[in-house]
Amino acid sequence: MQYYSNYIGKLVEELGRLPGIGPKSAQRLAFHIIGMSGEQVNALSDAIRNAKNNVRYCKICGTLTDTEVCPICANPARNHKVIMVVENSRDLAAYEKTQKFDGVYHVLHGAISPMQGIGPDDIHLKELIQRLQGDVDEVIIATNSSLEGETTAMYISKLIKPTGIAVTRIASGVPVGGDLEYIDEVTLLRALEGRTTL
Repeated sequence: MQYYSNYIGKLVEELGRLPGIGPKSAQRLAFHIIGMSGEQVNALSDAIRNAKNNVRYCKICGTLTDTEVCPICANPARNHKVIMVVENSRDLAAYEKTQKFDGVYHVLHGAISPMQGIGPDDIHLKELIQRLQGDVDEVIIATNSSLEGETTAMYISKLIKPTGIAVTRIASGVPVGGDLEYIDEVTLLRALEGRTTL
């Protein structure tokens, strides 16, 4: 049974497609948007459209940015000899919130998962290996503590060890099965400081 007009129903339906948004949240958001001024709705829709049309991947680390090179890679004050490997841009943002890591990042855009048909060639490993041709002292593997994250960490470790570059893994302050984007800054900081050599 349909409770709303077609426009409201369609808005609730589209909002419900977003990750983490259930039917009640979608309904609440839809009614909030309808209650916004025309100016606020236009600003929101412009922000969505502009982000979709202008955001791309950093040509160095692969994170999302609206410039050719992201602000972290472009910052000469960062330690470009230490690269932290993360699964996605949300994980990068989680570590940046600690304000304690002064190196740079490499975003894989996924993790190795044979069950889902995702192999090493399906994530940004080639780009990481290319970056290691430069002056790099350490690679910190900060993939999630899931089966896929651990598999990816071991694969990367085996690739890098023969090069002589130090390879470390974030410590177990991150719970097994936990996603980095949902973990508090203190736990992430402890995991970073307690990283171990692989």
